[in-house]
Amino acid sequence: MAIVLRFVDKGHVIERFVGIEHVADTKASSLKLAIDDFFSRHGLSISKLRGQGYDGASNMQGEFNGLKALILNENESAFYVHCFAHQLQLALVAVAKKNSEIGDLFTMVSSVVNIVVASSKRRDILREKHAHVVLEALENNELSSGQGLNQETTLKRASDTRWSSHYNCLISLAHMFSSTIEVLEIVRKDGTSSEQKFEAKVLLTFIQSFNFIFGLHLMKKVLGITNDLSQALQKKDQDIVNAMNLVNICKGRLQRMRESGWESLFDEVSSFCDKNCIKIPSMDDIFTSGERPNRKAHPITNVHHYRVDLFTDVIDKQLTELNDRFTEKNTELLLCVACLSPSNSFSAFDKEKLMRLAQFYPSDFSEHDLELLKEQLENYIWDMTSNSEFADLKGISDLAQKMVGTKKDHTYPLVYLLLTLALILPVATASVERVFSAMNIVKNTLRNRMGDLWMNDCLVAYIEKDIFNSIEDEAIMQRFQNMKTRRGQLF
Repeated sequence: MAIVLRFVDKGHVIERFVGIEHVADTKASSLKLAIDDFFSRHGLSISKLRGQGYDGASNMQGEFNGLKALILNENESAFYVHCFAHQLQLALVAVAKKNSEIGDLFTMVSSVVNIVVASSKRRDILREKHAHVVLEALENNELSSGQGLNQETTLKRASDTRWSSHYNCLISLAHMFSSTIEVLEIVRKDGTSSEQKFEAKVLLTFIQSFNFIFGLHLMKKVLGITNDLSQALQKKDQDIVNAMNLVNICKGRLQRMRESGWESLFDEVSSFCDKNCIKIPSMDDIFTSGERPNRKAHPITNVHHYRVDLFTDVIDKQLTELNDRFTEKNTELLLCVACLSPSNSFSAFDKEKLMRLAQFYPSDFSEHDLELLKEQLENYIWDMTSNSEFADLKGISDLAQKMVGTKKDHTYPLVYLLLTLALILPVATASVERVFSAMNIVKNTLRNRMGDLWMNDCLVAYIEKDIFNSIEDEAIMQRFQNMKTRRGQLF
C-alpha cells in the first residue's frame, strides 16, 4: 500500500510520497491497521485528517465496511472523495462486466477488433467495404452528404488507459457492422492458419446473434449517457459545479431509461437486426442460453431475461456505482467548495454555502468561530472584488497563494482555513499511481529480491528527488561518516 500525504504550505498544495506499507491481505480492516501503525510511527493523528482518496476498489469505498468508512467512523471530517483522475468510464465498464453476458460482450468486441484491424491489408479491405456501404446509403438517401460528413474511418480499439475508448469502440463497431462481417468472412475463408479461421468462425456466430446486438446497443446507450461526465472529470481545470450537475443529469437519465427506456431500446435493436438479417427471437418463448441447462433453475422467458437480467441489472449497477462515488453529502461538499472559486470576479461566491462548508468541519469551526465567519465573509468578498490584485485569479490554489503573499490570510484567518480545507480534499490526484509506476523502475528484474525497507527507501529517494537534489553531497557524506566508526575518511 502506497501512502501519499497532501497538505497546504503557505497557500501551496503539496503532495509527498511518505512510504509503502506491506500488508498481509487487502481487507479493509488490515489496511486500517497498517495506516494506524504508520501514523503512530510518524507522530501523526487520524483526528487531524481532513480528506481521503482511493481508487474504486470495494475494500476502499465500501459504504459500511470499506477503509473510508472505518476512518470516517473515527473522524467524521476525513471526507472521502473518489479520485477524479481514475477514469469514470473504465469503472462503469468494469461494473457492467460483473454481468457475465456484458463481460463476454467486451471480450468478443476486443477479439473482433484485434482480428479485423490486425494488418494494414485488412484495414484497407474494411475501409473499402465500408465506403461501398456509405455510397449505397447516400444513393438511397439514408445518409446526408456534406463537408466533414462520412469521412473514412476504421474500428477503434478499447483501451483501459484512454478516455472514452470503450464508448468510441462500440460506436465504430455498430457503425461498421456489415463491413466487419464481410472482413471476418474473408478471414474465415482465407485465414493464414486453421486457428485464425476457427476464431473468425466463432466470432461470426457470436456477433450475428441477437444477444450480442442487444448488449452492444445497451452499453452504447449507457456509456453515451455518462460520456460527458467522464470527459468533464478528466479536465485539469475542474469545474466542480458543472461536474456535479452532470452527475445528477446522468443519474436522472439512467433512472428514466430504467423506467421507460426498454421499448425504445428494443425497437432500436430490432431495427438493427432487421437491417443486418439477424434473427430476432420471440420474447414470449423460453430463454435458452446455449449452455448446459440447470435442472434446478426456473425457466424464464426471453423478455424476462433481456429486460430484467440484462437491461435492468446493468442500469442498476451503473446507478449504484455513481451513487457510491458521488453521495449526496460529497456532492453538497464539493458544490460548497466551488463557491470559493475566484474566477470571473468571484461570481461563484455564496455566503450561505460557505457557512454550510464550515459546518462540515465541527472540529475546526466552533459555534463562536461560525459567528465570526459570518461577518468575516462579508468583509472578505467586499475586499476581494474591489482589489485589483485579486482580479485575474483562476483557481482556489492561486487565491490561497495570493492571500498569503498579501498577508490577507492573517486578516481573514477563518476564510483562509476554509481555503486550506478545500485544497486538502484530494479531488484529482494521480500521485499514488505514479508510485506504482516507479516501482517497476526501482524494483526491476535485476533487483527482484529487494526487501520492503530497502525498496521503501529507494522509492522515497527516487520519487521525491526534488528534495534530495537540494541536499549537498558534503552533508550526505558527513551523515554517512558519523553513522559508525570507519577506517577511511570520506571526502
